[in-house]
Amino acid sequence: MSLRNVLVVLYDGVQSLDVTGPVEVFSGVARCPGRDGYAITTVSPGGAAVRTNSGLTLVPDGDLESARPGPGTTLLVPGGQYSARFEPRLTDWLRAYGARAERLVAVCSGALLLAEAGLLDGRRATSHWDVCERMSGDYPAVTVDPDPIYVRDGPVATSAGVTAGIDLALALVEEDFGRDVALLIARHLVVFLRRPGNQAQFSAQLAAQTARREPLRDVQQWITEHPAGDLGVEALAARAALSPRHFSRAFRAETGVTPGRYVERVRVEHARRLLEDGREGVAQISRECGYGTPEALRRAFVRALGQSPAEYRRRFGPQPAPRP
Repeated sequence: MSLRNVLVVLYDGVQSLDVTGPVEVFSGVARCPGRDGYAITTVSPGGAAVRTNSGLTLVPDGDLESARPGPGTTLLVPGGQYSARFEPRLTDWLRAYGARAERLVAVCSGALLLAEAGLLDGRRATSHWDVCERMSGDYPAVTVDPDPIYVRDGPVATSAGVTAGIDLALALVEEDFGRDVALLIARHLVVFLRRPGNQAQFSAQLAAQTARREPLRDVQQWITEHPAGDLGVEALAARAALSPRHFSRAFRAETGVTPGRYVERVRVEHARRLLEDGREGVAQISRECGYGTPEALRRAFVRALGQSPAEYRRRFGPQPAPRP
């Protein structure tokens, strides 16, 4: 296995969790029996201590200008606070040496640094939802996907905000050392081993706005807690003590989506969790999520995710135990 070195770039204003989250994952390999783990090195422009955006001070191992990533190196670029102008020593170094790394990884808004250095041109990438629009506008050569928690495009991997860097690091450890090692680290950190890479950054509840009026907020909560219930407009309007017409207008005005769209998001999200975590059949999941039939669930999945429930489970569901 060639991928054993991790080179982490630090700079003033870096997001501390973008650094420490993945580093905790990578360093956890060495705690697993029989594993040497990764050699982790941190560098900064001039080798100077950096102050993170939360006020912590990080002392790097060495000088960025002397670092030379190559085969066998995963180069990790964390996100941080950016003004209109990037640190030129950092972007110049990335242009000169970034592509030499075996694997190039950006966490959160670190993708902006890679894009500025031209390392994402012609590739699909993601970042924190708050900077995706900026990245798409400033770097038209990059195909920006704002929804996934991480994206892999060849040797380049980019992740969404902060904790998504942990998800991506666990995926890389699983790739390098296998599922058992990644699972031990996830358990130690008390996190899920695998949120699927195409899982949306927002849950249905976060993707929509929270209604201002209490009756509508109560309806949103009811939908979440009762995905198999009667969630037609008439039933929901009665729960809010409004006419169906008034309810539909008010719900869309306050949440940004129609009641039907919101219900579908909640039901698909609930079905995804059941497919990822459980072993219930698709017919049972269809009933539990309010679709009634597997065909109705399949149509909803294809609309929302571009794949069937069976395909989704094959990719992201529980893996069968190995045969003895």
